[in-house]
Amino acid sequence: MTNQSKPTPRLSSIDKLIRAPDFLSLISDWGRLAVTEALRAIQQELRSADLKSQDLSLDEYRDRATSWLRRNRELGYQRVFNLTGVLVHTNLGRATLDPDLIQRSVSAATWPTTLEYDLKRGKRGDREAVIRERLCHLTGAESAVIVNNNAAAVWIALNTLAYGKEVIVSRGELIEIGGSFRLPELMSRSETKLVEVGTTNRTWLRDYENAITPESALLLKVHPSNYSIQGFAHSVSESELIKLARREDIPLVLDLGSGALTDLQRFGLPEEPQPNHLIDLGVDLITFSGDKLLGGPQAGIIVGKQKLCKQINSNPLKRALRMDKLSLALLNETLKAYEDPENLDKNVRLMRELNLTPRQLNHRATHVSAVLQEKLPEFEVQVEPSESQLGSGSQPTTVVPTVAVTIGHAQQSHLINLERDLRELSSPVIGRISKERIVLDMRGADPLNELLSSLSLLK
Repeated sequence: MTNQSKPTPRLSSIDKLIRAPDFLSLISDWGRLAVTEALRAIQQELRSADLKSQDLSLDEYRDRATSWLRRNRELGYQRVFNLTGVLVHTNLGRATLDPDLIQRSVSAATWPTTLEYDLKRGKRGDREAVIRERLCHLTGAESAVIVNNNAAAVWIALNTLAYGKEVIVSRGELIEIGGSFRLPELMSRSETKLVEVGTTNRTWLRDYENAITPESALLLKVHPSNYSIQGFAHSVSESELIKLARREDIPLVLDLGSGALTDLQRFGLPEEPQPNHLIDLGVDLITFSGDKLLGGPQAGIIVGKQKLCKQINSNPLKRALRMDKLSLALLNETLKAYEDPENLDKNVRLMRELNLTPRQLNHRATHVSAVLQEKLPEFEVQVEPSESQLGSGSQPTTVVPTVAVTIGHAQQSHLINLERDLRELSSPVIGRISKERIVLDMRGADPLNELLSSLSLLK
């Protein structure tokens, strides 16, 4: 008698599975190649395991594929609820944009657009002309330059105006920005010579004066947007440096970092230097970001003297640092919103989040806590006053009163597991753990109905 081995299961065709309607949403989320790889891995497991000789159903394939993808692949740029209490969060995309603003910008990407075409003359146009005009109107500057982020703005200003020459800066302003990028290293790459003056905590006008030589090309001042030196400290004001720059005929470049085009005191925040005030004082060039306090897309903005901006625009590397058409359209719509300051919070989402009332925050907290109390009976869920931070190098010592839903448990491991479960929801919820409790800041709880729907899926 011959030994008969157990028959190998006849498995479904990968091509047939991938075309099934059940997999449309999975392919939309993860991509066709990733789903195909997941199905192949599942069938390899079936062949390797000495299991019963039958195939899986479509539902089983889809569930196993979903599980495999979550373990082995990254979903991509996934929408999350930022309940961390950091409004402009570097890791979560910084400033979020208003959907209506994005919709108004979409034609720049979906249709041919006048990116570099002048309709009046029927000839090649300037891709930054409309934004330059708006920035000049909003800041009072003679001209403007747009690049892809503020680090690029600082770099190209230095590389253009001080190539091979000296740039004088206070030791107390040699900052490190996100991702471990340090200003001294950025200056070195710009082919300029860093001249440090003063000390970490105290720099005086005479320190700048004594450092000036025939090789000095720029004075650089860096606004402390992502750090604070307190106590026994002194720094030189913009007005003092402006007088020195005029006397020595050396341009003054001011890196604002975040940059604000409106008075933040109207939202209960401390005063933040605004480019228009500094231009009026006489600063030659100012650099700042588009996706921080401005509340727009990632951008590096330079405003100031026309002669200096023209030199920067002529730098051969400007092309390598320029913004794409969609980002330019988004920045244009953001700046347009600032031309209507009375309705700013309706068009700039960051301003809307800052303008939320205690009543609105408590309304959100009431609904969120009710869902969590139902889904997490073994946890202690409370509504408590809390504090939000601006984040991403914006007013590091400033906090904004807010309302939070907090979750506690006697065992820390349960909190750690719950924090992970929140991150693994279909619409991930990102909070923070503070004082042995999970804290969910209600400033980020928008849209509320979608957040509640996501939280209701907790097991």
